[in-house]
Amino acid sequence: MLQPLDDTICGVATPLGEGGIGVIRVSGKDALAIASKLVRLRSRKTLNTVNSHHMNLADIVVSTLDEHGKCSEEIIDEAMVVTMKGPRSFTGEDVVEIHAHGGPLILQSICQALVKNQSRLAEPGEFTKRAFLNGRLDLTQAEAVLDTIKATTEKSLKAAQCQLRGGLKHKVDQLRDQLIKILAHLEAGLDFVEEDIIFIQAKEIREGLRAVENDITRLIESYQEGRILRDGIRVAIIGRPNVGKSSLLNALLDADRAIVSSTPGTTRDIIDEVLNIRGIPVRLIDTAGFRDTPDSIEEEGIRRTREAVDQADLVLVVLDGSERLLEADRQIIQEYFGRRLVVLLNKCDLSHQFSLEKFQDEWKHQDGKERPQDQQECTVIRISAKHGIGLDLLRDTIGGFFLRKDFEVGHSELVTQLRHKEALHQAVESIHKAIQSVDESLSGEFIALDIRGSLDSLGQITGRISQEDILDKIFKDFCIGK
Repeated sequence: MLQPLDDTICGVATPLGEGGIGVIRVSGKDALAIASKLVRLRSRKTLNTVNSHHMNLADIVVSTLDEHGKCSEEIIDEAMVVTMKGPRSFTGEDVVEIHAHGGPLILQSICQALVKNQSRLAEPGEFTKRAFLNGRLDLTQAEAVLDTIKATTEKSLKAAQCQLRGGLKHKVDQLRDQLIKILAHLEAGLDFVEEDIIFIQAKEIREGLRAVENDITRLIESYQEGRILRDGIRVAIIGRPNVGKSSLLNALLDADRAIVSSTPGTTRDIIDEVLNIRGIPVRLIDTAGFRDTPDSIEEEGIRRTREAVDQADLVLVVLDGSERLLEADRQIIQEYFGRRLVVLLNKCDLSHQFSLEKFQDEWKHQDGKERPQDQQECTVIRISAKHGIGLDLLRDTIGGFFLRKDFEVGHSELVTQLRHKEALHQAVESIHKAIQSVDESLSGEFIALDIRGSLDSLGQITGRISQEDILDKIFKDFCIGK
């Protein structure tokens, strides 16, 4: 629900917990007046007289009542304070930032004092929402603020920063300008229909709409890579017990995250960790070994394993390369044959009994099974989780499944949000209808109506056209101080 913009909000802008510095942000038309009731500048100046965007040393003072009702002031911290007068601030309003010591009690006390003096605790994402409502950011840039905070790899951070700088916004605005130009010529012709003046030919309309359609289609196609950089991928490690799944997890993480033991059934629950593989955020899931077991706890672990594998983008099937292919291995591969998977022959440092040629032949002759298009032949990699052999090739293979070799963040605009993709699809559908109307020589009113529909869909991406429930959905995942 949209909050009013005529009040003043406050919130802790740094993460919860202990820290060297904690930042409290105050924003609104009364920000300077409210903060002045707590801030005592060492220079003896008042907040509304100091230079904007300059740091000032100050004491933070709060008022307390003793048991007799007598009011007294107490210095609770020493801080650096900066004022940012609107519209030259993040929110576009007057802003005061108090850089205090990062103890939870200190920050809580300052916030309580601000609320006591007619400020209001900000809702999650409300500072960024005000930046949008005051025209400082469009919706794509507001969403990029959260993506920047949550980025876990250099590529995902770069993608978020490109969007924060307005890359997608400028492209969408460009597309809207092209449509508006066509629409303006159309409507001019409608205004002078009795004079039989033609401001734009059908061929020009068709070519202009086709050009916009092609650009939008390229944006839609970029969603696959944009989504991967923003949300990452899920990779499940599966196999029968004791083939080295946990050793592989530890080797990729370069840490002893999972217990490694020769005892079957050691891993009874799924273990997941996030790591960076070739710039892609990867949630790596170590699973319980597949086998029949009377142990109810291990059985529950195997059930959870199957659920995790069902949600995975890529499946790594670990086999013991020092042994022959067992029937239990075949059953696991057959169960997930239609999925995108990589077979890892572990323990390649030991003597080989596994026949790769026979395995590939079995793969090609799987009856009644539909292979993914990029896996007409099974991807098999020899590794040694114990000695780190083959892991770089595995990382390259994982990256190659999801990003093109020539892919570079920043070379073109990326669509990272499902909301954007859906709006782009709606825009293309409206353009298709407009082109169809042109081909059928329908009246300009029908063409103009569909062009306006495409403009509305593109406007939803940047927030030119926005609904309250959409704004609530976008900002609900922000932290309080952002």
